[in-house]
Amino acid sequence: MRLFGMLLAGALVMLPAFSQGHARAQEAAQPQQQQQAAAKLTFEGDTALWTVAIKPDKTADFEKIIAKLHEGLNKSEKAEQKQQAAGWKVMKLAKPLPDGNVAYVHIINPVVPGADYTVMQNLYDMFPEERQALYELYRGAFAANLSLAVGNMVGAAAPAPGR
Repeated sequence: MRLFGMLLAGALVMLPAFSQGHARAQEAAQPQQQQQAAAKLTFEGDTALWTVAIKPDKTADFEKIIAKLHEGLNKSEKAEQKQQAAGWKVMKLAKPLPDGNVAYVHIINPVVPGADYTVMQNLYDMFPEERQALYELYRGAFAANLSLAVGNMVGAAAPAPGR
């Protein structure tokens, strides 16, 4: 019984030290979580090609998300978002990928320097009352990020005949 009392007293003495360590670990994690929450998708250069894979039975849902994104960017009172809308197009590839998913390429030209191209964050900011529904729609459609190419155009090609 005496041994149990000594162990209990030792545990009570050590408890504040462990609690403070846990609190410090939580405090250290907060800035990292805030940085992740505030992370923006920005591009260096004047052109970005960003390819994503969408589940084949959810292409209509993804296209609703893209339409909503463009609706919000076009209706925005912010000049930066209007510029994004003007230069942000999305192309659906003609043939499915080998795994059956459908690839979409975000073609961004010109890139708006410093602008956030995070699809969902833009939607959340523009349509806060629809946040959960938009998230569910996008989450259900999205399969994977496939590639990202960012750079500067080096020359203009001649227009195709008949254009």
